[in-house]
Amino acid sequence: MKIKDLVKHWDKHGRGRLTRDAAYLSLSDQHHELLQKVAAMYPMKSSQDLIRDLISAALDELETSFPYVQGDKVVAYDEDGFEVFEDNGLTPRFVELSQKHIQRIKARQLESVA
Repeated sequence: MKIKDLVKHWDKHGRGRLTRDAAYLSLSDQHHELLQKVAAMYPMKSSQDLIRDLISAALDELETSFPYVQGDKVVAYDEDGFEVFEDNGLTPRFVELSQKHIQRIKARQLESVA
């Protein structure tokens, strides 16, 4: 891997903060075996790193997979002048809960620094 590729990889996968909260989970025998196979393919990555990356990718994909449910309220107009309606699906609630959770994490981090 070249340095410029490494920087791109870090920019894409190495930013953000990790919570101090540890998550422990039990995998089925089948999924544990699959994880071990992936770990064998990438010996420089720990099982914890692989699990974190897999969960992060799954959550990102989940967030983008919520279906749009058109509401009644016009919230914007697109570049062609057509109305854009509010989303009454799961996305707005997910965003709201995400922001609430992020604020809680930031508050806990500030408390631990003080």
